[in-house]
Amino acid sequence: MNTLASTQTEITQQHLQTTAMLDFQHPSIRALIEKQGWEKLSEYDAIGAIYHYVRDDIQFGYNADDRLSASQVLRDGYGQCNTKGTLLMALLRAVGIPSRFHGFTIFNELQRGAIPNYLFAIAPKRIIHSWVEVELDGRWINLEGYIIDRDYLTQVQQSFSDQCQQFSGFGIATKCLANPDIDWNGQDTYIQSEGIADDFGLYIQPDDFYSQYGSNLSGVKKFLFRYLLRHLMNRNVNQIRAIGV
Repeated sequence: MNTLASTQTEITQQHLQTTAMLDFQHPSIRALIEKQGWEKLSEYDAIGAIYHYVRDDIQFGYNADDRLSASQVLRDGYGQCNTKGTLLMALLRAVGIPSRFHGFTIFNELQRGAIPNYLFAIAPKRIIHSWVEVELDGRWINLEGYIIDRDYLTQVQQSFSDQCQQFSGFGIATKCLANPDIDWNGQDTYIQSEGIADDFGLYIQPDDFYSQYGSNLSGVKKFLFRYLLRHLMNRNVNQIRAIGV
């Protein structure tokens, strides 16, 4: 094997590694994969099946920390961009599909509505954000449309214009609220990309990104978020999902 091919193989293997966050050898993740039969699918179909599972079966919500492991996110059964992305990466790698992490910040204004107004004042102006990139047939595809589950999105869509117009709020930032690019068809998917502030670039492992950039809150605010505020936010999100805006 020549040096270039050897280097490429090494890079590919890095995009398939397990880590503390991408713990896809955990029994709960292995059991899910076996139950769903994802390992028996083609790469294209496996990406789609895993993507839609993470999008809709793992509901939009706020976890205790961005740095949860994939098995912890699966146990929670809900998540946001960063935590659902961790689970998506782990599931893809578990069936042999290379994935990587792209870090950003987003403007907090797109969270207004999902975060109740009485809590919005303590939110940082820019929030750590990420999406997952998956390799298929030699090219990398951006996946961000998994963040908002279909039931929640439908309630927001029904409460606003049915025209294809730009929209920001309720955890969504898209050029077309009526028909955002969120379904897997072998192309990029997006649901918050119109709210991006900073681009921190690519990381092979999410663990490395969070070691460098940490999380959105610290000190007393982090404590309050983990034990009180996120539960109020999740109650608001669940109410929107159940009865609308």
